[in-house]
Amino acid sequence: DAALSPIIRDYLTRIESTLDRGRLHVLTSAGGLVAPRAVRPKDMLLSGPAGGVVGAARAGRLSGFDRLIAFDMGGTSTDVARYHRDYEYLFEHTVGNAHLVAPALAIESVAAGGGSICWLDGPRLRVGPQSAGARPGPACYGAGGPLTMTDVNLLLGRLDPERFDIPVNPDAARDRMEDLRKQIAAGTGERPSREALLLGLLEIANERMADAIRQVSLRRGYDPADHALVAFGGAGGQHACAIARRLGMSTVVLPADAGLLSALGLGHAVVERFAEEQVLAPLTRVQGTVRSRFARLARAAAAQVEAEGIPRRRIAIRRRIAHLRFTGQDDTLEIDTTGDGSSLRLRFRRRYAELFGHRPEGRPIELESLRVVASSLPSRDRVRRGRPAIRRASPVARRRAILGARSVTVPVFDRDRLPAGARLAGPALVFERHSAVVIEPGWRAAVDPAGALILRRVAARPTRSAGRRPRAVDLELFTNRLVSIAREMGERLRATAISTNVRERLDFSCAVLDPAGSLLVNAPHIPVHLGALGTCVRRLLEVIAMEPGDVVVTNHPAFGGSHLPDVTVVTPVFASRRGRGRRDAKPIGYVASRAHHAEIGGSRPGSFPPAATRLIEEGIVIPPTHLVRRGRTRWDVIRRLLRSSPWPSRAVEDNLADLRAAVAANHAGAEALQRLASQRGIASLRRLMNALLDLAERRMGEALQAFPDGRYEAEERLDDGTPLRVAVTIRGGRAAFDFAGSGGIHPGNLNATPAVVRSVVIYVLRLLLKQPLPLNEGLLRPISISVPPGILNPPFGKDPSTDPAVVGGNVETSQRLVDTLLKALGLAACSQGTMNNVLFGNKRFGYYETIGGGCGAGSGFHGASAVHSHMTNTRMTDPEVFEHRYPARIDAHAVRTGSGGNGRFRGGDGITRSITFLAPMELSIISQHRTSGPYGLEGGHPGRAGDQRVIRSDGSIRVLDSIDGCEVHPGDRLIVETPGGGGYGPPDETA
Repeated sequence: DAALSPIIRDYLTRIESTLDRGRLHVLTSAGGLVAPRAVRPKDMLLSGPAGGVVGAARAGRLSGFDRLIAFDMGGTSTDVARYHRDYEYLFEHTVGNAHLVAPALAIESVAAGGGSICWLDGPRLRVGPQSAGARPGPACYGAGGPLTMTDVNLLLGRLDPERFDIPVNPDAARDRMEDLRKQIAAGTGERPSREALLLGLLEIANERMADAIRQVSLRRGYDPADHALVAFGGAGGQHACAIARRLGMSTVVLPADAGLLSALGLGHAVVERFAEEQVLAPLTRVQGTVRSRFARLARAAAAQVEAEGIPRRRIAIRRRIAHLRFTGQDDTLEIDTTGDGSSLRLRFRRRYAELFGHRPEGRPIELESLRVVASSLPSRDRVRRGRPAIRRASPVARRRAILGARSVTVPVFDRDRLPAGARLAGPALVFERHSAVVIEPGWRAAVDPAGALILRRVAARPTRSAGRRPRAVDLELFTNRLVSIAREMGERLRATAISTNVRERLDFSCAVLDPAGSLLVNAPHIPVHLGALGTCVRRLLEVIAMEPGDVVVTNHPAFGGSHLPDVTVVTPVFASRRGRGRRDAKPIGYVASRAHHAEIGGSRPGSFPPAATRLIEEGIVIPPTHLVRRGRTRWDVIRRLLRSSPWPSRAVEDNLADLRAAVAANHAGAEALQRLASQRGIASLRRLMNALLDLAERRMGEALQAFPDGRYEAEERLDDGTPLRVAVTIRGGRAAFDFAGSGGIHPGNLNATPAVVRSVVIYVLRLLLKQPLPLNEGLLRPISISVPPGILNPPFGKDPSTDPAVVGGNVETSQRLVDTLLKALGLAACSQGTMNNVLFGNKRFGYYETIGGGCGAGSGFHGASAVHSHMTNTRMTDPEVFEHRYPARIDAHAVRTGSGGNGRFRGGDGITRSITFLAPMELSIISQHRTSGPYGLEGGHPGRAGDQRVIRSDGSIRVLDSIDGCEVHPGDRLIVETPGGGGYGPPDETA
């Protein structure tokens, strides 16, 4: 017992006490204890990280901090969470591909840990997401493993080989580092110093972990600088100072035995229960009942805790949570309340504005649900605030190490020998049995009465560098930051938009572009949008001025648009606000977002009229227009445009709300890009932008050189017989795409714009690359594209009443073009080749969805079933949301078994979806592959064609064509059967 640490003794004592009482509990993802009989596997998937957060919260309280960020870095991943007097919860969360409706602590995880592999990806250095695991483990374990972050810290002198529980071999780590240096020299022509390389790898890992902390703080409206960083896990103390500095944090708490803090959390967790009630009513109608509702829920939650043998006097109602949203939204904001509903409205509106920078005007507030958290009272944490005698700590050794980018001889301290009050200054190393602490220059540390090591920053940053940062490190850091900006924009747009298309189906895209309007990075959004955004920005630059304080909007297909429901918002980004209004100001880049509005006018609800032949029939055409001009909004101009005849929008306020969300998303992206420019400098920013485009160009050239030179041709025909033809000539690492022979201007709505064709080409080219790379327009530098006038390049004038219709070209022709290119290049059998667009509505609303289907098989793989593929990346609206919002019912949504094409590798199956209408409405269908099934390759069989019909309430059947529409009435039922994917290779007839 004497050899056990205080944490382990405390933990074992609690376990023994629990067993003596005969009550065994398990920890849930929400950080509370539940009896085994009441828990299910979905409730425990994040119990390990949750235990760490509980332990960090207790450690923070013992040291006098009630506002903190838990930072748990282990061998494979890093978990972070925010705590302020109580935990932050999620009531729906995702683990892997599973969407779980279960309470969990709001924990953000990133694949960065001690075992994260360091590797060269072309001209970029990467850290993770792959991990060396326990076997073979880091290179220094001597089992043939790769270079990892553990090796990096060891080679930097930040770890002591003598303190590992197993023998370690620094020479093996050094050999793997030299291998990486040789790869960098061969791949980039640069041979960085050993120190610069190791510090660069450290920076990359630190940036990824800092970004995870931004997810739980800045993106939820909290400044990490207002929090203490509680660092734990085996590797947390090695990176804490550097990460805190990146985030502007000045205090780090390192509890004793920080490598075992998750065990401490489990020992101090409380019995916890949730009670909830769904309300779904306007706040004004139920405001007077909030107090009584909370009281009822509190009694129910407390009764569940009491049933676990906890005396009533030992039960506390910890949280009363109201979930509110503006009417029409799906996501809610969590508002803490004491049960008095009178101030809920003001609290909600204030919090919404703090988070998103705007709030929808004129929209009522809806109370979605109420929740109460009841728990047993925790053990009393006695915050030890005494003033121990100040003692100068004595090092036990000295060792050479690189700390804060300086190579110095640093004192080494043994944590067990540091008494309360001990003080030391960085640079220094503190070792304990299960972890190590790096105190960088500019930090001072003291042991507080609770036994924790408290680090405080006294200088802004290290003053010396160990050498110029390698270009491979610079490019990786820059790429990660740009992707983070695009992802943050997308989350801001999704969270604040009104449209189901944006919030539920995720039919939107956000991107960052360079000063010339070339696409640099995007979040993983919609492929058909992304290749077109660069074209859109460049076309706008030709016709409209963009100065500081401006925001421009358009949906016109002549200006890089796709179809009218896709509305693009572009914001120029300037280095600073100085020079506002100067016409000669030079932008440092652009941020853009494109979102599908569920309703934008037109002759039928949903703005997808199947019989349209002219652009004006499809909705309101927004020419390049200033939405914000020199900082002044022009909502009245847009409102008048949306209400203009002959077919105005049926949901003008929804359109405006979604546009406000797009402006807010762009604003967040612009500010982040400005911060990056101020940190890196304009010249460095432009150099890195060019380097990212150069990387994509080089990768594309390498992929094309691996493809046999030659001419590759294919033809596919739309369901009405219109041909789509392509000839791809590949020679010497370059490719020419010629679409000559494709149909003329389509008489219906299947015309696609050159921007859509460009999106298809860039998407298919991306499939040729085997390495991860942000999709950007550098891919198109070794490419030429020829699109003759016709269905893929229709003419547009100044009058939408004479322009050709395009609404189906964006969704259906784009999919069929992917079919055609994949067929020419022989990459895979045909996927369903359609988005199966279904629209219904009336004068009050329009609803739009796309339905997944089967994917084509390929050499070595079966096609996936029942998924969206290729040019769409949306998801289905949840049935609960669908039926709550619209007068319709989902009767079936199932895999269409056997619809995939047979072959050595089978095509994926399609979907059967059945919807019953509960009110009179207009129905529209725009689809393909109804006359023939998606092709197979190399002897594989085609998938089954799709089919759709309306079964009337009287039993009669109306069969629908590929592009069709009709009136529906209460009791009528739509059945859509989507195509299966084609098979690959001749089927094994003996199987």
